Formats: sequence, C-alpha cells, structure tokens
Amino acid sequence: MLAVRRVPFRRLTPQPSSCLSTRHSYSTFLASPVLAATRRETFALRIGQHSQVLQWHQVVQIRGAKRQVEVDLDDLPQGAIDNGLERLPAQDDEDHEYPPLLQEVRNNMLKFSHCVVLTRVGGFYELYFHHADEYAPLLNIKKTKRKAVRGSKRPAVPMAGFPAYQLDRYLKILVQDLNKHVAISDEFLNDAVSKAKGEPAYTRRVSRIVTPGTLIDEHFMDPWENNYLLSIHVDSEVLGKGGAVKESPGTQSVSSMLNFPRTEVGLAWIDLSSGDFLTQSTDIASLPSAVARIKPREIVLDSIFQEKEHLRMVSILQEDGHVITFQDPLEQPLTISDWVPMLADVVEDFDAANFSAGEVAAGGSLLHYVKHQLLGSTTRLQAPIRHQAEDHMSIDKNSLRALEIRTTIRDNNHEGSLLHALKKTVTKSGTRLLTQRLSAPSMSLSTINDRLDLVEEMVDYPQLRQDVIALLGQTFDSLRIVTKFTVGRGDADDLMELSKTIFTTSEIVHVLRDHSTSRKSILIDPENATVELRRRNCLPSLEKRFELMKPLELAQRIQEAIDEEGLSEFHRIENDEAAEMVDAAQDVLGREAGEEDLKALPKKLQPKPHMLAPSVKGATDGRDDVWIMRRSASKKLKQLHEILDSLTEEKTHLEQQLRLKFCAQSLTLKWTPNLAHIAHVKGKDVARVAAHYPKSLSSSKTTRSFQIPEWTQLGARLDETRYRIRNEEQRVLGELREEVIQNLVKIRRNAAVLDELDVACTFAILAIDNHFIRPILNAGTAHNIVGGRHPVVEAGLADGGRKFAPNDCLLGDDERIWLITGPNMAGKSTYLRQNALISILAQTGSFVPASYAEIGLVDKVFSRVGSADNLYQEQSTFMIEMLETAHILKEATPRSFVIMDEVGRGTTPEDGIAVGYACLHYLYHVNQCRTLFATHFHALTDLTKGFEKLGCYCNDVAEEPDGKFSYVHRLRKGVNRQSHALKVARVAGLPEGVVAIAAEILQQLKPASATH
Repeated sequence: MLAVRRVPFRRLTPQPSSCLSTRHSYSTFLASPVLAATRRETFALRIGQHSQVLQWHQVVQIRGAKRQVEVDLDDLPQGAIDNGLERLPAQDDEDHEYPPLLQEVRNNMLKFSHCVVLTRVGGFYELYFHHADEYAPLLNIKKTKRKAVRGSKRPAVPMAGFPAYQLDRYLKILVQDLNKHVAISDEFLNDAVSKAKGEPAYTRRVSRIVTPGTLIDEHFMDPWENNYLLSIHVDSEVLGKGGAVKESPGTQSVSSMLNFPRTEVGLAWIDLSSGDFLTQSTDIASLPSAVARIKPREIVLDSIFQEKEHLRMVSILQEDGHVITFQDPLEQPLTISDWVPMLADVVEDFDAANFSAGEVAAGGSLLHYVKHQLLGSTTRLQAPIRHQAEDHMSIDKNSLRALEIRTTIRDNNHEGSLLHALKKTVTKSGTRLLTQRLSAPSMSLSTINDRLDLVEEMVDYPQLRQDVIALLGQTFDSLRIVTKFTVGRGDADDLMELSKTIFTTSEIVHVLRDHSTSRKSILIDPENATVELRRRNCLPSLEKRFELMKPLELAQRIQEAIDEEGLSEFHRIENDEAAEMVDAAQDVLGREAGEEDLKALPKKLQPKPHMLAPSVKGATDGRDDVWIMRRSASKKLKQLHEILDSLTEEKTHLEQQLRLKFCAQSLTLKWTPNLAHIAHVKGKDVARVAAHYPKSLSSSKTTRSFQIPEWTQLGARLDETRYRIRNEEQRVLGELREEVIQNLVKIRRNAAVLDELDVACTFAILAIDNHFIRPILNAGTAHNIVGGRHPVVEAGLADGGRKFAPNDCLLGDDERIWLITGPNMAGKSTYLRQNALISILAQTGSFVPASYAEIGLVDKVFSRVGSADNLYQEQSTFMIEMLETAHILKEATPRSFVIMDEVGRGTTPEDGIAVGYACLHYLYHVNQCRTLFATHFHALTDLTKGFEKLGCYCNDVAEEPDGKFSYVHRLRKGVNRQSHALKVARVAGLPEGVVAIAAEILQQLKPASATH
C-alpha cells in the first residue's frame, strides 16, 4: 500500500508537453521510516482539516510489491489543482518538532486566542509560550524554559506553572483582578485502542472558558453578592441617526446618554452561580442607572459597537468600570423557544408576548454567549423574570453612589455604606436578596405591607425570631449548591449540605406552623380586625410556598447513602497529600514541571487522570480502605463489600498459613506501587523464605520481598473488587445528582422563602436595636416624617457615645419644595440624604429611623450632591454637576423625590445663582416633585418668594461669649444668611493670619454681597 505523501504533492506543478514520461523514484524517500512516518502524519493532519477528499491522488498506480513506483505525468491532471478547497497553508518542516503536549497547547492558544490558556499537566496547570512571559510575573510564579525536542533547532519554550489545587487562587487573579478570559485545558485519559495507534496517554482539550461574568462555583466568588452577566441590545441604526442632537440638545462630544435619541434598550442578565435570569426593557437615557443597579461583572455587546461611530456609548459604560466583551451577532437570532432547553422550569405565565423585542434579542445573545463559554456543558436557569420599571422605585446611578447604598463615595468601601449598616443577615443568599431590594425597592403597596407585616411579626414575637434565626444559621447556600449539579460539578459534600438544608427547612416550617396555630387561639381586637387578620395571614401564606415532600425524600436518601465519617476521613487524607504536594511542587517547577519531571514525585503523589474523582486516592496503598458511601446505599454495593470482607479474611488466613508454612512470623502480605503484591519478610525469616523462593524482588540488609503466586492472585481479586466498589459508588452518586436535578425547582423555591425570612429577621433586629418604627405607605405624593434620622450616621455617632439630632420633613400639597440654607458643617447634606434613605427603606419593606413616617410612594429618587471632575473625558467639576442636573430635570416626575445640594457652586456667584434659580423654577413648575434644595446662594430665597409651595428652612450656629461655637442641627423655618465659613477654616487649621485677612475681606464685601 502506498500512502500519498507531501513531497509528490508539492511537485505537482504544470509540466511542459515534452515531458511525456518521467520516472520518479520514491525509494530514497521511503528509506527513512521515521521521516516517512513524520511526513505521513503531517500530510494526514493537513488533509484532515478539510471536509472534502482530494480526488487527484486516485490516479497513482500501485504495482505488486515493487519498491519503486512509476508515474506517467500525462496521466496526472496538469495545472493548478481545483477541488473547491482553499489552498493549504504553507508550513515549515519544523512545525511538528514540538512534542504532542506543546503542539496541543499551541493549537489551543491559536483556537482560543482571546483567552489565557491554562493547561493541565499531571498535578499542575501550566502556561506556555508568550502567555508564560506575560502572566508569570503578574501571578508571581517562577518562569522557566522547556526544550521543544532534543536536538531541535527551535529555541526552548517559556513555561510557568502552579499546583492544580491552587487553580482558584490564580483564576481569581486572572479573571477577577485582571478581567481576563481563561481557557482551562484539562487532560483526558486515552483508551487502549488510541494508545495502540501511537497516540499519547492523554488528550488535552479546553473544557471550559472562565470569564468575569460566567463564574459558577469558584471559591473566590463573593458569596454575599450576585455575579451577574449582562447583555445589552440597542438598535445601532437608531443610535447612528443624525437627529440625536435635535432630539436631545447637547454636544456630541459630551459623554451622556441624554445626547442619544430616545430608543428602546433590551436588557437580560443572569447569575450562573444561582440560576437567576432576568430581563428588562428600558430606554437609552435610563441605561446607565439600570446597569448601575444590576452591577454586572461583565457586559456582552454586539461587535458592531466596536465601530468608531458607536464608541461613545461604550466609553460611557467603561467609565463606570464595567468589563465589556464584544460578540459577533448571530446570523439567526435566538427566539424565546430557543431559551427553553436552558431553563429548569417554564411557569404558566411564561409567554413570549410578555417580552419586548429588545429583551428577546438581549436574552438570545446572552444565552448564546453562555453556551459558548461552557463549551457544551448544560445549565438549568430559573424561568426568566421581567423587571418591570413601574413595579420598582428607580434609584439612578448618581444616587446609588451619593447615598452610599452599597459602597461609600470616598473609597468605594462596603464598610460605611447603608448595606453595611443593615447587614444582619445570617445567610449569604439572604444578603444577596437584601442588596437586590435596596437597589430596587417595591412600588406595590400590597407587597410592601406584606413585607412589613412579616417584620412586625418578628418584632412582636422574639422567640419566633430567635428560633428562625438559629435555624437559618444551620442552612447552606442551596441556590448556588444546586446550580453546581446542573453543570455536572456537585460532589458528595454538596449533597450532604443540601440534605442538611432541606431537613432544617422542614424544622423552620414546623416553627412557623406552631406559631400560626398559637396565634389563632388569641382573640382579635374588633377595632383592628382588618390589620390583625392581614398580619396573622403573613406566616401561613409564607408556609404554603414551601414544597418539601419530594425534597425530604431526597434528603433522606442522601443521608442513608453517604457515610459522613468516611467523607471526613477522605478529606483528611486528601489534605495530607496536598500538603506533601506543596513541598514537592516548587522543586518540580524549578526544573520544568513537564510530564517527565512528575516522575520524580513519589508514586502516591503522582496525579491521577482527569476523570470523576474516585472515593479514595489509591486502591491498595497499605492503609485501610476509605469509602464515602454506606454499604446500604445499594444492593450491589452491599454485595461487593461482603465480597471484599470475605477476600480480606482470606488474605488474613493466607498470611497465617504462609507464616506457619515457612516458620516466618515477620512475613506480611503487602502491596507497593512499584512491586505490586509482595510477601515482605525481615531478619532471620529471610533465609527460611528464600529457601522456597530463591528469586527476590527487592532486598536490603535485613529485609527481602518475594512474589508468591497465591497472594498475587488474591490481590488481583481484591483490586478488582475495590474497583467495582468505586464504580458502584460513582453510579449511586450519579443517581443522587439526577434526583437533585429533578427537585431543582422545588429546592430553589424553598431557598427563596428562606431568604425572605432572613431579610425579615434582619429588619426586625434593626428595628429593635435602633428604635425604628413601621412606616405608613400610601398612594399620595406627600412626605410626612417626624424625628427622622440618618441610619448610617446615627450608628457611627452611637459608637462614639454621641446622639444624632433628628429632624422633620413635611413635604406635600402645602410645601412641595424646601429651600434650605445654613452654615457649613451644620448637617444640610446629611439631612438631604437621610430623607431619601428613609423613603428607600420604607419601600424596601423595612422599618425606618423616625418617630413617625407616612410616605406617599416614590417612583424615582434623584440626588445631586458631592462633586468630582473627569479630566480624562475633559469634563470639569461644573460639567459633571450640570450633567447630573440635566438628568434630574429631564427624568423626574410628580411622584419623584429629588435632593439637590449646592447647584451652581462650580462657577461665578452670578452664574451660579442664575442656574440655581432656573433649576428651582423648572422643578416647581414642570417636574412638580418633592424636592429638598440646599444652597449657600441666599439670594435664591428672595428670588423664589413668589413660589407659594416653596418653604425656606435653615439650621444655625450657637455662639458663646468666649468665642466657642456649636452647630444647631435642627431645622427651623426661615433663612440663615451666614455660612460661617471662617469658623470651619479655623477648625480645619488654616493659619490665623490667613483667617484674619479673610475676615477683613469678608467685612469689605458684605455691603456688595447684601443683595446675594
């Protein structure tokens, strides 16, 4: 048989007609079998890259067993070969001088060029080529070089690596800190047939791509926050229209979504770790606020937005620190019916008509991206939930930051934020729900009151609250646990945690049921019958949402199948081996960390093939067997353990027989990695056994090892039984995994109810500890707060032994706007923020820091406080201020709540007063919303005297005869035309000379500024 080779293929060029018969000898080419095999493999590889078969080679004739082949060129096609295929790329002869491992790495790096490729090599993950050069310093790991092939002309290949058990540590740096995409190439054991064909022992292929938004069960994930991946769909043609400036006055150079034409934006976002799937339809102006609320770890956009004309929108998103990934649009966009295979349940109201075209497009793009990153692995998401803007209070991007709801303004820290002050939750998923509610409070009176009823029940009944909190502390994050099983990652530990959570959930249901029963025995006060009946129904309605029958059966099955003590022992052994691996790792890495170097490791430390983890690390390693499944987990498992017990007894009996037969009491039957099943003797017993078995396998001065046929046969049976036990354990684990998937929807729903209980208990603790009261919510537009306080500032003062000065806020039909003046540092900004926070807390379903609170529903909260410039985007402090003000004036409605502080201060006093007055005029006459407006431009109080529904309020400074002063934080009706800035300057430490000069100048300016 003659294989068509690359050399003749290269020589097939057009020939002159005079060359009628030319003889080509292949004997030299075939003389070197190694070269022939190499070229055969090379050519086969290249031809295999095409889907068609070349036809021209069929004319080559084979004559008997001759070593030479005569080819008549007239019989061959002349000219260029046209077979419909692209021309094969030119390739140097040295291209395959890389060994199989490096060639696989090289291929993966070419295929996944947008990723950092981590390749599993035994017990290590390794970086090669330019990835090693670039990322080894960033990962702080040692870089070395590996020879391509002995005698190769190629330079040594840069490489770096780390032990496999440290994967999460380095993934955190690459994915979370550096925002890289990482392709994880794992090794898979080839079967015997493949090895016989000359293929390597392992095949390495990329099994998953990890990106910032597609984390599933990585240990470095923040358990207290959702890890959202967001897809945004915008019609690029609409954005490209020239009418943008006409519809939204402004210069195109200013980075603001207000400068884009109003168009629908479709949003879809998921958290792969918990299965959450949500969609929303919004407009381009509200996009930054929606993205800020979602707080995605990664945003997916169509690749068309990489084009120059769309870069402004991308730059606006990037300004807020978002990681953006571009994806080529699908030729055939996914429809809602295409979503179903990735969903765990499709509820009755899951109707395609409920979703806008933008949401469908964004959802399709999102799921396509996820499917691509998981590389064939499936996931089971929850049915998509539409985030309806009208059902939630909107807190714009600037307000989320200025009100410090999730992080502080100054250093972006969690400590010092509203969330930090409220976080008394005992579960991780409960904290995530609390964050979601604070970012998007409800607009439904019934929903808010249901939440407040539950909180009040927990406040009034301490024993109920304590019992629920204690039980919640025994649960695990089942939302994220079950998601592991949807992608084939759940293990025995996850099953045990899940079963314990299900049993604890059952106990919580009993606590709720007992409390409801006892409440029914108490008579209802006729005067408060409606309210009391509603409150008594809050726990029974919550209890009905639990579905426990099937999950309890699953939990019982898990408890009966898994041996928790065996599992603990298995982890102890695993940790011991990991500790030993640490000692050996650096030495191996220092030499090259390739497959050959791993042979230097002790056998028990050598890594296992990449496959489903067995119950124990070794089959017969001289220790007692450790099993993670109970014998009663299945009938077959019970039978196999009985066989193993019988074989173990047979081994003990054989050992005793051999000791008697050879008169060798030191004889023991063992198994070692190198010698397999041996009889080991020492001392004087060596001579006695050697008389029967003169050939020893190993020896030392005092010991010797022999191979005894009886023990070899028995040991093989023991090994086979252990192997069958491990397989059966994996089969049982597989069944349990399937049962988890079957109960996926019920487990997720139960977890959601537990989270609601956790948040309710948190709000109850806050109400008791901080003296919060239940707010009254109505459908009006008034704001009636008596004795309101800032929840975060009050907590900070309490730590220092100081008290917070409460203030009232009475906005409504009589006074819709409060214009507030007063000295610096007197608490105007705190007052503004506290009233916005009280509205947010009330609609979240929490009690509020006040003596009395009656609040009309707020649809949007806006704030213009604080200032900062953006020099990179050529935006001054005043420009930033005006951008935020423009957003408020264009988006606020009569139901909104607006706080504005020092509008116009970034320019001259005259310009500032003009801008400030214009904003007040617009808010009063056009927006007509509840507004708190703080200013140092006292002239505004005179300019707005004609505004009947605008009230002027102020705070003061109390001065003593000796020059000392203190702030009066309580507001009073009126105007304070003294800012007392020099007092603040003196306290700040300005030189007295500077303060004195400032006082003189201020005295001179007073007559001129009297009009201001």
